[in-house]
Amino acid sequence: MADDEDMGGDLEGGGGKKGGGLKGIVPGLLKWILLGVVAVIFIVTIVVITNIIMNKGGTKQTSIPVAEEFTEKREIYDWYTSLDQVRTSTSDPVPANVIIQVALGYKKDDKAASTEITARRIEIIDFLRRFFSEQTVQDLRPQNEEVLRQQIRDQINDDILSDSRIRDIRFTTKDVIQQ
Repeated sequence: MADDEDMGGDLEGGGGKKGGGLKGIVPGLLKWILLGVVAVIFIVTIVVITNIIMNKGGTKQTSIPVAEEFTEKREIYDWYTSLDQVRTSTSDPVPANVIIQVALGYKKDDKAASTEITARRIEIIDFLRRFFSEQTVQDLRPQNEEVLRQQIRDQINDDILSDSRIRDIRFTTKDVIQQ
């Protein structure tokens, strides 16, 4: 018996090995799993802190590009609609009858423009009569309306109005009746 104690004290004959089989694998496996979890937590923490710093407190800075034509807001106008209907004929060899009624757009809440348009109402109606009597049926086609509106606006602003400006012209009635 004394001989057994002197030889290492292990009666099971394991020789000097620590635990066998699963007893040695489980602690090593748990150590690596714990290291992996700590590494993932560390990496996630670094990423979150970096995003907070880059986004200045967590606010999103993603911008969606929008075309300029959609970002511009069209100006809202007040409309002068008290002009009488104008009847005239075109300058064609076989003249066509033209019946036109116009609304004049001016800057919102511009009392000076409203007052001046009212004061020069007869001059504006006379100008419209002359303007349309100088046009041909071809000039009055729907494709040319934008050009006609710009010409009318510019001529009224330059020749008739002095203290205010018309910003837009719209046809509330535009009939061209060919013979």
